Amino acid sequence: MAWKLLYNGTIITSNVKDEVIENGAIGFEDGKIIYVGETPEDKSSYNETVDLRGNYVLPGLVNTHGHTPMSLLRGYADDLHLQTWLENKIWPLEAKYTPEHAKWGARLSILEMIRTGTTTFVDMYDNMDEVAKAVEEAGIRGVLCRGVIGFGSEELRQSKLEEAAAFAKNWNHAADGRITTMLSPHSPYTCSPEYITHIIDRSAELNVPLHTHMSETKYEVDQNIEEFGVTPVAHLDKLGFFDRPSLVAHAVHVDGEDIEILARKDVKVSHNIISNLKLGSGIAPIGNMLAKGVTVSLGTDSVASNNNLDLFEELKAVATVHKGAAQDATAVTARQALRMATVSGAASVWLDERIGSLEAGKDADLIVVDSNQSFYYPKHNPISHLVYSGSGRDVRDVYVKGKQIMANRQFMTIDEEKVLYEANRMSRILTE
Repeated sequence: MAWKLLYNGTIITSNVKDEVIENGAIGFEDGKIIYVGETPEDKSSYNETVDLRGNYVLPGLVNTHGHTPMSLLRGYADDLHLQTWLENKIWPLEAKYTPEHAKWGARLSILEMIRTGTTTFVDMYDNMDEVAKAVEEAGIRGVLCRGVIGFGSEELRQSKLEEAAAFAKNWNHAADGRITTMLSPHSPYTCSPEYITHIIDRSAELNVPLHTHMSETKYEVDQNIEEFGVTPVAHLDKLGFFDRPSLVAHAVHVDGEDIEILARKDVKVSHNIISNLKLGSGIAPIGNMLAKGVTVSLGTDSVASNNNLDLFEELKAVATVHKGAAQDATAVTARQALRMATVSGAASVWLDERIGSLEAGKDADLIVVDSNQSFYYPKHNPISHLVYSGSGRDVRDVYVKGKQIMANRQFMTIDEEKVLYEANRMSRILTE
């Protein structure tokens, strides 16, 4: 017998046909979707029924790149170039981080992501045990990796690699399967070729994917060409990075040959459009990537460079900025943008058989958006309204694996007041 039926809503499936079902319903049991279709006349077989009153239901959004503990640095260093921002502002403060900073920074970010409709996120940082514990407690889904910067002594580098590998092994498929893991060299400019090769080898041993920052700025690309004679894409390809399942963040400064490599090796790209714009890094050639069949998803990066984790803002940006840059109103459509945040996001973290669309047999990761507001009227096109008119603050309910973790904008698994207090306290300690 099914546990719950949400009915009388508009169901945006993000399935292969991109079906939108008016007067629709979705039923789920034991965390799995068992029904998607029109509202049935007979609802008696369901233990619990919820009248959606015409609101939108869509897959939970997938944020494919971020650093959750960095939420403590929101607004600390704005309006700077990337290298200046990193080297003079961010890295010195991050050197002071303790597990307690990571604990409350991660919880603050998770609070914000649930609030704005993200149900799965990628995280690359340090003190990742604290992030994983936060994921476990909050009921959200995380794809987690201990980011590794290859500076320091050989002993320090090996210690970081062993820590990253242990984390990947110990937490993979934890939290009732809601946590999966990766290995993550920070970037080609912070990790030597030999060090990256060691990480690739451990990825194969542990059978986990790889994640890295890549080609975020022109400076980075020029530096890589000067040092190694090739672009970061060609460099990583020669090292065998792309022979493993891999997700790269940014890919702003890539040329035609780079894109051919990304397409041929099925490399997933996390497009962080707002962070890249705010740091003045540029605009990634997403249209060219999509034309070549590259899987492109959306990421916020950290709130230190964004400055929020609302994927609805990324939706609107990706569907508008690329139109202006290409002077082509068809460059990235609302439908394409929404797929980047749902089914393509799931594919980018190798979870598309479980999440990313609303289909029978998949996990019940879904959100309800309050569309009974003026900016969702008239009811012409729900996908258009979500992308061009909507906001993460319109999210009313959030479910992960069928468990409701936000109900009518109230958190079910997190003490919001405590998180806000502790995050503010830890931030003050950090910046004193």
